[in-house]
Amino acid sequence: MMKNPMEIRVLGKTGLKVGAIGLGTEYLNGQPREKVGSVVRSAIENGINYFDVVFAFPEYRDNMAAAFQPHQDRVLVCGHICCAVSKSGHYRLSRDVKENDRLFHDLLKRFKTDHVDIVMIQMVNELTSYENVCKPGGVMDLAYRLKKQGKARFIGISGHKVPAVARTIKECAIDVVMFPVNIAWDMTPGRKEIYEVCNRRKIGLVAMKIYGGGRVLRRPGRSAVTPVQCISYALDQKGVATVVPGVRNQKELAAALAHLKAPARDRSYRKILKESQEELQGNCVYCNHCLPCPVGIDIGRVISRLDRIRSGKNAPLRRDRTNYYYPARLRLSRSINFKGLSERAEKCTECGMCVKRCPFGVDIIGKMRQEAAFQNS
Repeated sequence: MMKNPMEIRVLGKTGLKVGAIGLGTEYLNGQPREKVGSVVRSAIENGINYFDVVFAFPEYRDNMAAAFQPHQDRVLVCGHICCAVSKSGHYRLSRDVKENDRLFHDLLKRFKTDHVDIVMIQMVNELTSYENVCKPGGVMDLAYRLKKQGKARFIGISGHKVPAVARTIKECAIDVVMFPVNIAWDMTPGRKEIYEVCNRRKIGLVAMKIYGGGRVLRRPGRSAVTPVQCISYALDQKGVATVVPGVRNQKELAAALAHLKAPARDRSYRKILKESQEELQGNCVYCNHCLPCPVGIDIGRVISRLDRIRSGKNAPLRRDRTNYYYPARLRLSRSINFKGLSERAEKCTECGMCVKRCPFGVDIIGKMRQEAAFQNS
């Protein structure tokens, strides 16, 4: 693979010098050791030095350890905790301190090292996750202890949702945040505030999900988006030190590394950004920035249910757009209580407060009328 000069950035207050392109290794899980070694070797030869090691599967860790072994002085390892293995051999989220302590030391043993550069607390997504992780004697205290013992140089968290990540940044002494950064999801409110806070506090910001789980690259009927554009966008965001695209093979690695030699015209994402902003107008992404509702309606959930119902009736609601912008669909039911809010749209008084707050110009009152009509039909 052709070698290109790597841009070097500083990972916040850690002072670590990282390549602007790092590597997510999630998709190397389950691959043959020779293939893992080949991809990692090519990455290192092209200047990648930041590696996100996410799983606790023994074979995955052993394969990564074998790939790193000849290059240990050129590799920065971010090792995750809170990722365990179920009895059936699948991924399982764990907040058990003793289990995570054991799995962390298993990582050190397999990697034949006495420390990792960053211990990453995984999936701090909900406020309940924050409370569990940061309670006295919880996983955050384990991370503090590992850092004090010299077994981890720095502490990081990964998360996808603004409230829990923002709360953890505010309340806990952390050095690194791994957060989704991509053209699509950044259109929803609150996300760029995370970048601002990290930049202001000199917390190293690692951009994950730069392809939006592949959604950003698949936009039927619209301008194609390339990995180079996705990487350029993420690296242009305030505070971002490195991106960690996940790759399965040499071809996908080469697609990411193409950013290093791409001319300005190939890096430009201006047209894509403009299209994204235009497409969002009038489309609900269920962010609930329209709340609080004076009568307690969970507006995002109500509209999401309505969209599902109408989509099932082949209504022209352009469902691919909301799938593009929002990473996960809500699992809906007829139950009334979700976060203590009601799903009954007929309670809407049409006061218009939600319409004023909506960042995307959604006809919320019209949506409530449609849902109420459906409920009463």
